[in-house]
Amino acid sequence: MSFQPDYRHIVDAARNHRPARLPIYEHIIDPVFMEKQLDRQFADLAEGDEADLMQYFRQYCDFFKEMTYDVVSFEICITAILPDGGALLGERAGPIQSRADFEAYPWDEVPKIFWDYSERQFQMLRRCLPEGMKAIGGIGNGVFEVSEDLVGFEQLCYMQADDPELFADLYRRIGDLILELWATFLDRHGRDFAVCRIGDDMGFKTGTLLAPKTLIEHVVPQYRRVIGLIHKAGFPYLQHCCGNVFDIMDDLIAAGIDAKHSNEDAIAPFDEWIARYGGRIGLFGGIDVDVLCREQPEAVFERVVDMGGRFRETAAGFALGSGNSIPDYVPVEGYQAMIRAVQEIRRREI
Repeated sequence: MSFQPDYRHIVDAARNHRPARLPIYEHIIDPVFMEKQLDRQFADLAEGDEADLMQYFRQYCDFFKEMTYDVVSFEICITAILPDGGALLGERAGPIQSRADFEAYPWDEVPKIFWDYSERQFQMLRRCLPEGMKAIGGIGNGVFEVSEDLVGFEQLCYMQADDPELFADLYRRIGDLILELWATFLDRHGRDFAVCRIGDDMGFKTGTLLAPKTLIEHVVPQYRRVIGLIHKAGFPYLQHCCGNVFDIMDDLIAAGIDAKHSNEDAIAPFDEWIARYGGRIGLFGGIDVDVLCREQPEAVFERVVDMGGRFRETAAGFALGSGNSIPDYVPVEGYQAMIRAVQEIRRREI
């Protein structure tokens, strides 16, 4: 069946309007997984010359079209370029542990480093987007993840207790940095994107990683600034955030998020997300990654047809996909079953 992408479907879902056709959404799909699905090798080309990079992005974008997405999911993460960063991985402390470290950190150099690293990739994405498609994403990593990368999670907890003024200044400065990066992004590349998105995992299975009050006081205000900028430019904003973040959801909605992604059945079934927030924001995902990994393809297909059809009816702004992402270990057969199920839901609505 011939498929014609139309990015406006995902825009409608992000704005919590019912799209004319059920869209599919993924936060991240590992290129190694794409290789297995397409039976073509291309992931290593991302590190090559301009011709290699062009071929990489052609294959990358073609994957999304072949799988009947309306948008290409793409972002470049701030933590990929932060000088002396890496504490987000939890293996060591970050470069900022004191007021002196904070003052000495090369904040003003980060935007140039980021754009030197990313500009060619964003331009190549533009050249390779199929007709009818735009991208969803932009600049990866949010306020909290950047603080973890620069300080370290354990060290952040000590900093909050030992030097609350530095703790507050850190989040304001990170907000300034992210705001500057997004302003440049919107000016240079906004026309290639349908929905702007930030991924920032602030929770785990039973709660938020820092106290909700702390996140509401220090992290959410920075999002309010960035989301305001994105809205002023005319884009809807999607928040990707893993974990049990119910205690800060009302504040994120008040800050302006238009849609939310990431869910895990062990935290709450997707129906609960719809019951709580479906009247206010779009909701993306719905299918636990564990289902794609553990169940047989036939069971995945039946489950997704049933659940996806129900979510389509009960949530206005709904885009179906995994509750998190598609890493390389997800069985191709399980993923294919989910995609076939979406196509079946679409067929029944014709």
